Amino acid sequence: MNLEPINNALSQLRVLRSSVGQVFETLGNGVRVDHGEDGKEQKFLQELQELLNSVNANLKDFESCVSDLTPPQAPLTLANSAYLSLETNLERQALYPHLVQSYKWHDKLHEYSTFASTLLQQNSLKRSYYTNTKRRRSLPSSHLATPQMVDNLIGSIHYNNMNLKIVRPFMTNAILHITIARVLRAAVILKGLLIEWVTVKGYDESLLDGVDEHWTESRHHVFRKVQDHAHSAMLHFFSPTLPELAIRSFITWFRSYVTLFADPCKKCGKHLHNTLPPTWRDLRTLEPFHEECKQ
Repeated sequence: MNLEPINNALSQLRVLRSSVGQVFETLGNGVRVDHGEDGKEQKFLQELQELLNSVNANLKDFESCVSDLTPPQAPLTLANSAYLSLETNLERQALYPHLVQSYKWHDKLHEYSTFASTLLQQNSLKRSYYTNTKRRRSLPSSHLATPQMVDNLIGSIHYNNMNLKIVRPFMTNAILHITIARVLRAAVILKGLLIEWVTVKGYDESLLDGVDEHWTESRHHVFRKVQDHAHSAMLHFFSPTLPELAIRSFITWFRSYVTLFADPCKKCGKHLHNTLPPTWRDLRTLEPFHEECKQ
């Protein structure tokens, strides 16, 4: 049996353990006096980096030595070394217990390695038991909702002083007509459960004369302001994963305009500012503010 590869591997192992011990010793001592006062942390890190590089190099050398070793084909036996127990010399008698202990350790090592080899041959080593084909998570598409889903969602929303009506001039995509008391009307153009556009008009303005009425702005400046704020709220409440919640939140926010001409501004306390009522509603508290007072 060629013992030179084993001796080389043991030598490299001792070198590796020594270099690792130096790393832990350096970490335990921390910054020393010989590092000086100027840049002592940098010097300490540089020394630690050099020691880690040495450990890395020694580890590579040890791995190369281990790769040269050939595994034993059969369990190790004591052979003629059993006669050491009959030795009368006290110095040589001390070798036998250590040799027996070493033999038991190698015998267990051979047994466990045999079991491991059998298991690895039966199960190929993979990072996971799943196939390599990654299943991409299907993203919810709020614009692919069926008309029945839209009708059920709108039908479940009920507020006082607000009327909701669904029309479908484009067959599948719906237009939601919202009438808030005798204050205003709005057309919310939907694509599935996705709000694409909002048109706000006065109560005396019609949304039923034709399809073009759903896109033309109001002739009143106050409702054009409300329409701009509705577009901001539409983008704020948008949620690709929870489209139903987005529509409910938007309608709840939009319903707060029932007091458009009644409530004063929460900041300045006035009803009119630049001839306009408080056209902005806070996205959380729904409190009214003038556009200049919401900052």
